[in-house]
Amino acid sequence: MKQLLYFKKHMLALLVIASALVACTEEIDKSNRYTFTEYTVLSYLQENEQFSEYVKLLNQVPISEVSSSTVAQLLSARGAYTCFAPNNEAIQLYLDSLQRKGLITEASWAGFKNENDLDSIRKVIVYNSIINSGDAKGVTAFDTGNFPVEDNGEFETANMNERKLRVIRGSVNQDSIYINGEAPIHMQHRDIEAINGYIHEMVGVIAPSNETLADKLLEWIKEGDMKYVVTAKLILAAGLADTLSKQEDLHWRELYLTGKVGVKDPEDRFGTEKNTKIELPEHRKYGFTIFAETDDVWEREIGKPVAEITVEDIKQYLIAKGAYPDATTDDNYTNENNIINQFITYHILPEKLSHERLVVHWNELGYDATQKNPQLTIPVMEYFCTMGRRRLLKLYESKESNGVYINRFPKLLNGRGEFSTDNGFENNYHESGQFKEIKGHSMYADENEGIRVENYVGGDTASVAVVNGYFHPINKVLVCTDNVRNQLMGERIRIDFTAMFPEFMNNDIRDLRDYTYDRNYLFPTDHKYFDNIDIMEGSKFYYLSGWHHNWLNYQGTELNIVGQYEFTMKLPPVPKAGHYEIRYGIQVVSARGMAQVYFGDNPNALPAMGIPLDIRMGGTIWYNGTEGGASDSNPNSPVGWEPDAGDQGANDDIDKHMRNNGFMKGPANFSYLGSNGVSNSSRSQSREIRRIIVSQDMDPDKQYYIKFKSVQESTSKQFYMDFLEWCAKEVYDNPVEGEDIW
Repeated sequence: MKQLLYFKKHMLALLVIASALVACTEEIDKSNRYTFTEYTVLSYLQENEQFSEYVKLLNQVPISEVSSSTVAQLLSARGAYTCFAPNNEAIQLYLDSLQRKGLITEASWAGFKNENDLDSIRKVIVYNSIINSGDAKGVTAFDTGNFPVEDNGEFETANMNERKLRVIRGSVNQDSIYINGEAPIHMQHRDIEAINGYIHEMVGVIAPSNETLADKLLEWIKEGDMKYVVTAKLILAAGLADTLSKQEDLHWRELYLTGKVGVKDPEDRFGTEKNTKIELPEHRKYGFTIFAETDDVWEREIGKPVAEITVEDIKQYLIAKGAYPDATTDDNYTNENNIINQFITYHILPEKLSHERLVVHWNELGYDATQKNPQLTIPVMEYFCTMGRRRLLKLYESKESNGVYINRFPKLLNGRGEFSTDNGFENNYHESGQFKEIKGHSMYADENEGIRVENYVGGDTASVAVVNGYFHPINKVLVCTDNVRNQLMGERIRIDFTAMFPEFMNNDIRDLRDYTYDRNYLFPTDHKYFDNIDIMEGSKFYYLSGWHHNWLNYQGTELNIVGQYEFTMKLPPVPKAGHYEIRYGIQVVSARGMAQVYFGDNPNALPAMGIPLDIRMGGTIWYNGTEGGASDSNPNSPVGWEPDAGDQGANDDIDKHMRNNGFMKGPANFSYLGSNGVSNSSRSQSREIRRIIVSQDMDPDKQYYIKFKSVQESTSKQFYMDFLEWCAKEVYDNPVEGEDIW
C-alpha cells in the first residue's frame, strides 16, 4: 500500500505528536498539530465550499459515545484517514430521500421530529464516511489504487461506524467506483492527498442499512423477486429468524465501556514482546454466513415458478434425491433432526465471512501475503462447523480452482499413489486436473468438483452484505451427502485454532493484515468472551499477530495462554464414525511449558491422555534446562527427527520412526512468507513438529472436549496454540497410499 508522506522535504517543522485516540476515552490534544503548509484532511475540507455542510457535521459529531472530542478535531490530527466526503449536493439528496420515506417532515435539518433522530443521522453521515487506519508511523490510508482488488471486495479496515465498506466498479467504465454499490465517487475529485490521509469527494452519502440477515429474509419473502425467496422460506420455516437477528452481546459492551474489563499496560504485555500493542476487544459481535441456492436453481430443480415453490416441495425433492436418509420427514421443521432443518442449517456458519475471507491465505508454500496482489499457489482448505446438527463444511481455493468452492475434493500431486515421484510426477501439492472417485450416495456425478461460491457483481449472483453477515450465492443444491462425509474422512483435516472460535472472525481479530504494526489481543478470563472455551481465572489468554514478524506459524498467527492455566475447549465434529488421531502443531522455543492433556465427551470427567505434553521438545532441541536456558542438539532426544534425504523410502522410514514415538515432522504446506520448495517449509525445521496427543474411536454425533492443564509451578511458561489435525486411520495407516508430507 502506498505510504502517506508524513515527512516531506518542504515541511517547515514538525511538532512532537502524541497519539490521538489510543483509547476511546482520550481527548484530542489541540497542541498536537502539524505546522505544514499543506492541508490536513480537515483544513482541505474547510477550504472548499462544496463541503461546507459536511464540515458542520464534523464539528457536531463526537468521536465516540464516551468522548467529547469531535471528528473535526480527529481529522486535524496525525493519522491515516480515508475520507469519503459527501459534497453539499450529496447531503441534500440524502435528506430528500429521508423525506420521501416519511422519516422527516421536510428535506432540511429542521425537518427532524426530535433531537435524537437528528443526532443519529448526523452520525450516519459522518461515521460511515471515514476509515481510520490507525495512528502508528507507517500505517497508510487508501487511495483508489489501493482499494480492494476483488469487485464487491471489502476494505480490510472498518469505518468509524464499525462497518466494512465494499467497492464496486462500473461494468462499462472501470473508472466509475461506487462505495457499497450506491454512493459514487466523483470522477475527477478523488485521491486528494492530505498530510494525514486521502480525500475522495462523494456524489452520494454512504449510509449502509442496519438490516440483519433476518430482516433481509423477511424482505425477500415480502417482495418475492429478490433471488433468494426459497432460501428465505426454508430458513424461516426452520425457526432461525431470532438467531439470525442477533448482532452484539450488549453485556460485554457495557463491561468494556464501564472499565470492568481492561488491559493493564505494561503488566499485560506478552513475554518479551514489550513493544507490541495489546488490546482488549471493544465488542463481542455475532455474525453468520449463509450459502444460498439462487431461485433459478430451485426453478430448474423443482420445475415450478419460484412464487409457487413451497417448503413441502423442497422436502419432497430432498426425499426423492435420498438426502439425509436418517432425518425425520414430518412438518416439525424446527427440530434439528428434521430433513428441512438438517438441509438448511448445513448452509449456515455461525461466523461472518466476506467473500474474500472465506479462506485465509497467508503463508502457504510460495504465497506472500505482504504483496499487494499475491498470486495463489497450493490449495488452502478451511473447515467449519455448521449450525444445527454439527457437521463439517469445507471451503477450498487454489491456483487452479478459479474461485472458492464448497466441498471440493481434487486429486492433488502429493507424491503418493498414482501421483508418486516414481511415476514421474512432481510432488508439489497442486491440483492434478482429476477428482476423487465418488464414494457413497451423492447428489451429482461431478459432486467432488465442489460447488462454486459465486460473486458476479452487477448480475443476479452478487454476495449480499448486511450488518451481521453475508449471503453468498451458489448454483447447485448443497447437501452433506454420504460421499461428502466419506471424502472428508479420507483426508487430513487441519484447522487453525482461531478458526474454532467464531468470535475471532466476527470481531475482526483473525487475519489482521491491514496493519503494519502488531495488533495483539488479551482476553479476560473473569468474563467469558468465547463460547467454545472455558478458561480458569488467573490465566492470560492472548491472540498474537505474526504479521510483522513472519513467524513460521500456520496462517501466521497464534494463541497463547500464560500462567497456572487450565482450560477446556469444545472440538469440531469428525465427519464419520471411525478411529482418529488428533495432532497438535508445535513451534518449540525455550519459553514453552508442559501440560497434561485430557480428552473425552464429558467435560466434567475427562480422562488423561498419557504423560504430560512437553512443548519445549522439538525435533533436535529440547529446552529442558534452567529457566529461559536453551540446550543444543540433543543426541538422546526421543523424537527421532532427521532432515529429509533424497530418497523417498528413507524419508518414510524417518517418519515411521517418529510416529512410533508419538511425533511427526511439521507439515510441508506452509513456510516463511513467499518461500518455495519443501526444503524451506515447516517440514524442514526441527523446531516445527506435530505431537499425536489422542488416538481413539470417535462418533460424529458426540461432542468432544479437550483440556490442557499446566503441570509446572512457573507462571511465565507459555502454552502455544497454532493448529490441530484430525486424521482417520484409513489415511495414516493406509497400506496402499500412505499419508503425504503436506
